Amino acid sequence: MRRTRTPENEERHSVGCLAMFGSLELQPEVREVVDSIVERLKTLSRKSDSEFVVVDLRLDMLDQKGCQGSKNCYGPDEIALFLKKLGWDNSLDSLKDLFPKTYTRELIMPMDKKQKFLGSDSSEYEKVIDFYVCSESDVFMPAISGFYANVAGKRIGSGKTKIVVPDDSASAGSELGNYISRYVLKKTHMAYSCFC
Repeated sequence: MRRTRTPENEERHSVGCLAMFGSLELQPEVREVVDSIVERLKTLSRKSDSEFVVVDLRLDMLDQKGCQGSKNCYGPDEIALFLKKLGWDNSLDSLKDLFPKTYTRELIMPMDKKQKFLGSDSSEYEKVIDFYVCSESDVFMPAISGFYANVAGKRIGSGKTKIVVPDDSASAGSELGNYISRYVLKKTHMAYSCFC
């Protein structure tokens, strides 16, 4: 169903886009943590002449009923194999075996911030930090294909469209472009009507 565009609809659409992608600002202390993580990862990537790739493993969801046996859910072993097939040889235990330059937020976060942002009562902080780090990386790869629309919208809005979705059909020597998210390839994400 296609709606006719009217000035009233356009205004509502603009407000919806602002609410969805532009209205939230991080608290200064959280922004400082995110910035320090992102800057450290970018520096490490530059030193190894590679891209800053974030894989959102969502280990908490892999054991849930909807992910068991699903081709839309990938664990560390499967992500490592997929990356290897795409030719990444320098980028979780399974990932670290194949890609020694793998870092987690626990390893990269400034020591003095870990208690507050990674403590037992800080799961909401962890989600926010993950969201922004995923949004600011050179390449983003979701391990569960149905749970990345918000990150995709933020990335599209900032021009960071390298969103790679794993696929079992990948073979050795596969091209990265074959696995770019449908949100980007087909411009199906709402963010395209907001920003593009």
